[in-house]
Amino acid sequence: MESSRSFLTPVLLCALLAGCGDGAGSAPPAMANPATEVALMSITEADLMRHVGVLASDEFLGRSPGSAGEDLTVAYLTEQFRAMGLQPGNPDGTYVQDVPLVGIRSQAQATFRIGGRTFNLSFPDDWVGVSRRLTRTVSVANSDVVFVGYGVRAPEYDWDDYGDMDMTGKTLIMLVNDPPVPHANEAYRLDPDVFGGEAMTYYGRWTYKYEIATELGADAAIIVHETEAAGYPWEVVVGSWGQENFDIRPEDRNMGRVPVEAWIGVETARELFAAAGLDFDELKTRARRRDFEPVPLDGRAYFTIRQALRNLDSRNVIAKLEGSGPERADEYVVYTAHWDHFGVDPSLEGDSIYNGAFDNATGTAGLLELAEAFATLEPPPDRTMLFLAVTAEERGLLGAKYYATEPLYSLDRTLANINLDGLNQWGETRDMVVVGYGNSTLDDILEREAAAVGRTLVPDPEPDKGYYYRSDHFEFAKQGVPALYVDGGLEFIGKPEGYGEQKREEYIANDYHKPSDEIKEDWDLAGAVADLRLIFAVGYDVAHADAWPTWAPGTEFRALREERLRAASGQ
Repeated sequence: MESSRSFLTPVLLCALLAGCGDGAGSAPPAMANPATEVALMSITEADLMRHVGVLASDEFLGRSPGSAGEDLTVAYLTEQFRAMGLQPGNPDGTYVQDVPLVGIRSQAQATFRIGGRTFNLSFPDDWVGVSRRLTRTVSVANSDVVFVGYGVRAPEYDWDDYGDMDMTGKTLIMLVNDPPVPHANEAYRLDPDVFGGEAMTYYGRWTYKYEIATELGADAAIIVHETEAAGYPWEVVVGSWGQENFDIRPEDRNMGRVPVEAWIGVETARELFAAAGLDFDELKTRARRRDFEPVPLDGRAYFTIRQALRNLDSRNVIAKLEGSGPERADEYVVYTAHWDHFGVDPSLEGDSIYNGAFDNATGTAGLLELAEAFATLEPPPDRTMLFLAVTAEERGLLGAKYYATEPLYSLDRTLANINLDGLNQWGETRDMVVVGYGNSTLDDILEREAAAVGRTLVPDPEPDKGYYYRSDHFEFAKQGVPALYVDGGLEFIGKPEGYGEQKREEYIANDYHKPSDEIKEDWDLAGAVADLRLIFAVGYDVAHADAWPTWAPGTEFRALREERLRAASGQ
């Protein structure tokens, strides 16, 4: 790991914290710059499809961390980066960063005794449960069951679903997402000043809910799954959680974590609540209010989780294009994409390989195309470009988390992270979706580049699904690094109105985190190429601009970034 050092002058620090300009300086847009023409044209449909075809092939066995599929993937990415003439990204002279993981395969049993009835939940039809504690057996007995609404404690919104009740040793049942608080004067819409209105905040993510349960000393945290609220069907929960799970290997073996992390289906929740004489839907409505208080179900929960554990060293793959600017070469722009998917599930009948063609062979292929495009530039950009293919995104953003907490290059000198997670496979669009639109001045740069080619930006059409917190850029954002995460547009050229929404819905319903995520006959990667050229342009502009990208006022990451930059400057 490269250590941090003081490198910012007071004048430069003030300029960075003020967020001068749009971060693109006075240079023309990269999309209209003759110096980038060859680089942009090197990004092609044929090359994208070639890379996707390899990565999503059955030979690569679904690219699960710790498998033969990982070995093939790492070898392929390393070979491609080396052939492009890019330097090894790890200062130790290799193209890999070892990521110490542990694999956890759980056999879980759950029993609830409520209202004189006994419920032996069926795994995975009724529930899915795991433990992150690295021990062979996890047992919870005679644990009081409490409904805690949305499971949120947010002082800035004057919101506390836990009140004064001691949650130590209890089983907490909570709803998915943020509390949907109606507007005081317009009940048909959500209050934009509370939990982001229609947009999910981190309080709505399942990771937060397990974290707060850990903090409160609970025995179990159970999230009620509802397809519309979660943004994906129950089969996705089973596919993601019902196989081997992974975590970064911690020294304390995660023994401080909440013992049981679980999901239950909404119909199962209704049955449990009814046994306690409670109406689930009525309590769900009550949970939308600030005056909600925890509701005991007057029942007990029992869990036994037997676990097979294995240590494995997975790998991030990283390549570097050294910057040519004498005063900027030790400043960095990082492109990321996750190479992993869910591997092989032998319990499935028929097709058992999770090929992950869209998610995320397309993004990984895009990362390779961007790397090749930058490698054609002569001279290289002023700042150093890093191309980071991370592991274990599907297991909780683990590869990105490891890099962000054990960076090979100082995050205080990392200007931006630009993340690729699923490229548009259905043709060209007039627009481009920005997930988390308005969070940083990176959006301003992208907007400028898009305008140069007659395209527009639109915000995430489903902000309630919390996509901003569900991909690798979030781990950089949590460390204060401005991050950009884009998605394919919705206004398809030559297609009928609503085509984009239709294709998104079809993918989520039919292919998301399923073996059917394979290359389809109707794929048209012209849109992916157009998007990648814009994404290239943003990185190019950041690599040459005088001003650094900054977080927008009011974003939860701005204060941390400013604090880190001040510390780096010695102020």
